[in-house]
Amino acid sequence: MNKKLIGVFVLAVILFSCRNSKHIQPEIEAELFTPVFISDLINENHHTLTFLAVGDNLFHEWIINTFRQDDIYDFSPIYSEVKDIIRKADLTFINQETVMAGERFGYSGFPRFNTPQSLAYTLADTGFEIMNLANNHALDMGSAGLYATLDFLDTIDELTVIGARRSGESRRIITRNNITLGFLAYTFSLNGMPIPSNNPNLVSMINRNTMTKEISELRPLCDFLIVSMHWGDEYMLIEPVSSQKELALFLAENNVDLIIGHHPHVLQRVEKLPRPDGKETLCFYSLGNFASNQREKDRVLGAMMLVTFNKESSDSSEDKLYISDSGILPVVCHFEPGFLNTKLYPFYSYTNELMEKHFVRQVIGDKEMSFYYYLSVIYSLETEIYMRDPFIPQPSLPF
Repeated sequence: MNKKLIGVFVLAVILFSCRNSKHIQPEIEAELFTPVFISDLINENHHTLTFLAVGDNLFHEWIINTFRQDDIYDFSPIYSEVKDIIRKADLTFINQETVMAGERFGYSGFPRFNTPQSLAYTLADTGFEIMNLANNHALDMGSAGLYATLDFLDTIDELTVIGARRSGESRRIITRNNITLGFLAYTFSLNGMPIPSNNPNLVSMINRNTMTKEISELRPLCDFLIVSMHWGDEYMLIEPVSSQKELALFLAENNVDLIIGHHPHVLQRVEKLPRPDGKETLCFYSLGNFASNQREKDRVLGAMMLVTFNKESSDSSEDKLYISDSGILPVVCHFEPGFLNTKLYPFYSYTNELMEKHFVRQVIGDKEMSFYYYLSVIYSLETEIYMRDPFIPQPSLPF
């Protein structure tokens, strides 16, 4: 039995030996975990930036309906358990899978989504700042719906949109903590919806010639280059498909620093790829779902990606740029029969009591939904796993 499987078995035994407690006991935590993740500033010339990203925020009609009260949609309870973590990061990203075109387009879920615009205010208040719209549902309400979404999002100062612009411009550059990040975003599909002929770049599509040009133009303008990729096949747990791996190699050959993957709706592994410049490209193939009402056990498990960018400045040499810490904080999207009480929980605070109430167990009847199952998935992802708040001197499993 390899070390990962041994680790999963040991932690599962600990979890299920504590049936009378909602959480792992503090004394057990102290023995199992050692501090990681926080990068101390060495001196005034060493700058760090903590970056947090999540996957598919996919609002099905059941979420819309159950959070409606007197024609007001308040989605803030969904994010209340993760908000404190998200707001501690220096910069944050979300793949917003559904447009917010306004009431005149009619609110709807699968297969063509349109979500109440109040969600954008909730996401901004939760702490999200970079919103990707380059995904296969970007034109669910047609180009008019995407234009309406962009017009609305432009009124929210806290949010920066990537992947879709009225002018066709997709790149964004943000400087924080003296570190400059460049963003690009691409999608493999628009579900057959046509891009308007008068704006062929309304949504950024995966095209290697275009991507090479845009990356080469942006690379000299930023310290770290981040590319959001909506790619792959749905529901392919842990292992990405060949098209994802080929595109990841292509991005590494173009000296991209970080790839944020989404669309499969399940978690996939993490990989470091060599680059021509001697560094590595860090690739998170899929962060899974964030908020959604998809009804399978592997689709309610997602992750918050955490990365620390470092910049060490020197008068006598070029800046030293590197990623010091990276990993994921698993999250569970909880909802109950009737699609009630949709809420995101950090995996470390999710309980047996909540799991027993979950729609997947109660309605679908999937008794394989368990902590042991989730741990087996999590520890197959080949990355650091954060099992408590990563912005507090933090635990890490010793295997």
